[in-house]
Amino acid sequence: MAVSSPTAGATALDVADWRRRVFALYAEVRSLPPAEGHALWRAGRDELFASHPSTPLLPADRAGFAGLPVAGYDPAWRFEVELTDAAPARFEVETGTDGTVPFERVGIASVPGVGDLDVWRLTTYGGGVFVPVKDRLAGRGTYGGGRYLLDTIKGADLGRGGAPGSLVLDFNFAYNPSCAYDPAWACPLAPAGNTVAVEVPVGERYP
Repeated sequence: MAVSSPTAGATALDVADWRRRVFALYAEVRSLPPAEGHALWRAGRDELFASHPSTPLLPADRAGFAGLPVAGYDPAWRFEVELTDAAPARFEVETGTDGTVPFERVGIASVPGVGDLDVWRLTTYGGGVFVPVKDRLAGRGTYGGGRYLLDTIKGADLGRGGAPGSLVLDFNFAYNPSCAYDPAWACPLAPAGNTVAVEVPVGERYP
């Protein structure tokens, strides 16, 4: 999730179109085998970043843009995990335009070889599941504030797993929040329960 302040190039209709395209992109991704979906995801996001009016790229970064830095697909980093119960917890994000954005913890996803990740729900209008991750490479290969695995209110949704109550966490699809590219955006960053001690070498990188 990312919450922005109004900018000269972004209108409400542009943002709505961006989100519509992201929802459509992830819907197609879910219909494909993971590696094929990942290739489509990379190409779709590159196109949005390069040409869409609501791109988070600053004007100075657009002219030489040749694609987002994303590692090749590695199936070892795709997991289907069941949620386990967790004690109630909340965190809030202060934004310039939308006030306080609250989240509540709905469970914990235990990812083999990675660690536990808190799974959050946006408690305001629209709901949505939110799973960020901050790995050991943060600040030296991945974005320092962490990346997003799921943000279903904005369309970033890889679907449910095969078992009841499970969801797909595929770290190959980890992506940088918009504030990684434009400081005018205010983004929820990974809290302590979404910080892991391992390096996650796949997904979108950060130079």
